[in-house]
Amino acid sequence: MDCGIRIADCKAIYPKSAFEKDVVMNKEELKRRTKLFALDVIRLVESLPRGRTIDILCRQLLRSGTSVGANYRAACRAKSPADFISKMGIVEEEADESLYWIELLVEAGFLGVNKAQPLSTEAGELLAITVASLKTAKRNKS
Repeated sequence: MDCGIRIADCKAIYPKSAFEKDVVMNKEELKRRTKLFALDVIRLVESLPRGRTIDILCRQLLRSGTSVGANYRAACRAKSPADFISKMGIVEEEADESLYWIELLVEAGFLGVNKAQPLSTEAGELLAITVASLKTAKRNKS
């Protein structure tokens, strides 16, 4: 069931776009971006060396980074505006948590800033889109 709340009003620069142009953010585009984010997280985690500490940090990043898209898909199937808001709150938390784990990997010296930057930027943009969507949904619910 579609709860009728749209993300179409949100515009964002999508850094992976072939032409790096403005794109209108809609449900399908955000689904695509969150899935690409999950795949990028998977590739990053697989590229890092193994060790006791890094394995734990990578497991946490893998969990939160893949959860962003999974929970966004669940939000798209929300049964009500309140359900949508609740599920998007989880998306917000997981995107922010992903940023945290990326920061820890960098600051602990396991991941270079240059390698982390694209993923960190995308996590930040997904977080901003989610926050904007939540604000709109809460305003429309009242």
